[in-house]
Amino acid sequence: MNNLLDVIFSTDFAFSVLRVTTPILFAALGALISNRAGIVNIGLEGIMLVAALTGVIFSAYTGSAWIGLLAAVIAGLIITSILAYFTLHFKTNIILGGIAVNMFASGGTVFILYLVSGDKGASTSLKSEVLPSIAIPFIKDIPVLGPILSGHNVLTYVALVATVGVYYMLKKTPLGLRIRSVGENYHAAQSVGVRVNRIQFIALLYSGFFAALGGAYMSMGYLSIFTRDMTAGRGWIGIAAEAVGRSTTVGTFIASMLFGAADALANALQILKIPTELIATTPYVTTVIGLIVYAVAESRWKKRKKAKHSLKKVQ
Repeated sequence: MNNLLDVIFSTDFAFSVLRVTTPILFAALGALISNRAGIVNIGLEGIMLVAALTGVIFSAYTGSAWIGLLAAVIAGLIITSILAYFTLHFKTNIILGGIAVNMFASGGTVFILYLVSGDKGASTSLKSEVLPSIAIPFIKDIPVLGPILSGHNVLTYVALVATVGVYYMLKKTPLGLRIRSVGENYHAAQSVGVRVNRIQFIALLYSGFFAALGGAYMSMGYLSIFTRDMTAGRGWIGIAAEAVGRSTTVGTFIASMLFGAADALANALQILKIPTELIATTPYVTTVIGLIVYAVAESRWKKRKKAKHSLKKVQ
């Protein structure tokens, strides 16, 4: 137990929390923007997988990690555009559409990997590139803080900056106002001239963009290869983090960090003689607990709101 505490209360563990949180945070930001526009993107997991494979293939064939990242983002946006087109134009159920994307990505990425490289489970024959890590000047030399904040993959810093950007976009820009208005009252926004379908399409594209960054990080930052279903539910955990964060940017960020800490804890628990299968369930058990806490808090909030409304009527 002392060994475990030594691991948890160390700079290496704090560093790993940020590292593990990155793909969850990207997925959660994607879920946040689409949900604020009143449309749930269930396909985040599949978009992340497609982006992860695309990044590996293009970086391997071009020898450039940045081209691989660009290709991953474009692939994610294409999948998202198809989902958005069928959902908004043909009125396909967004939940069913998202599930279809996830199922296609799970099997389709393995099939495409086999066609491209002959590999069946992992891209071992592809010499893919890895996005660089950044040592932050001055901060890297600060005791304790330096080893935690400096030396991360470039996409980790992009995720942190993107959190601030999403907060500003939703709160301070005309687009953010339109996204929030569409999500809060679809018909009222439409009545004042807001092009609802266009706003939801843009929100879904933002969602796919962030999911694609999360997928690219998985295969070009967190790992250096693509493996089957390598996202391992992080898209779903991102959706849960957005829900636990009550659809706010700050809340979503904090919830993502908590889920990331649970994932990092699962890695730390490997020093104890605990079955690997049990350790692997830690992030998902944390997700379920988080959703239960969220459901209880939401129920209590609604009861208080109802009670206040009734009291006003009486007065």
